[in-house]
Amino acid sequence: MSDEVPASSQQEASPTGELSPLVERCQNIMANAWMVRTFIKHSDETEDFPELMGIVRGVFDTSLALESRINDPAAYFKMLSKKLGKLEVAARQFAIDAPIASTHTNFKQAVISIRFCCQELRAALETYQQAPPSSSGSR
Repeated sequence: MSDEVPASSQQEASPTGELSPLVERCQNIMANAWMVRTFIKHSDETEDFPELMGIVRGVFDTSLALESRINDPAAYFKMLSKKLGKLEVAARQFAIDAPIASTHTNFKQAVISIRFCCQELRAALETYQQAPPSSSGSR
């Protein structure tokens, strides 16, 4: 079985029919962050511990800002560089708040997952910033 995402389930493609591989990687990472967001947003603990909504808002804000730029890698990574710091702050606060709200394994895994998402987004951004510009504009 292939690990590739079927073309029909991918995000919008560029005029050439493909996303930049690095943008696609980031979109896959953001899909995982979105699942953390969804879990927290719909958890009962959020009613008693509204501080958890910080990560919900952080992921939503980042996702919304990035999704309209998937066909323009330069704009995508410029926006990621603006939003990632705020997402990392929200993730650090979430790592503090989540164990207070619940010691359930799901919350522990959500902390690990969102930290990993931030690390991977940071690595992708650094890769983009270190790569020489390509003639097509999509690194």
